[in-house]
Amino acid sequence: MNGLINLMQGAAGRILRVVLGLALIYVGLAVVGGTAGIVVAVIGLLPIALGVWGPCLLSFVCKPS
Repeated sequence: MNGLINLMQGAAGRILRVVLGLALIYVGLAVVGGTAGIVVAVIGLLPIALGVWGPCLLSFVCKPS
């Protein structure tokens, strides 16, 4: 698990989180639609914010040693 957290904390992981967030927003608005799509799009903002800010959400949950 530490290897995944280290990967996600690096530059590649940050880019991956931003891309994942953009994909969630697209899927929510273009594919799902309606209220559920808006919820999915708003959830997509979380990986974008954390990708720009830096830390990975897994590091808060798992507390790597």
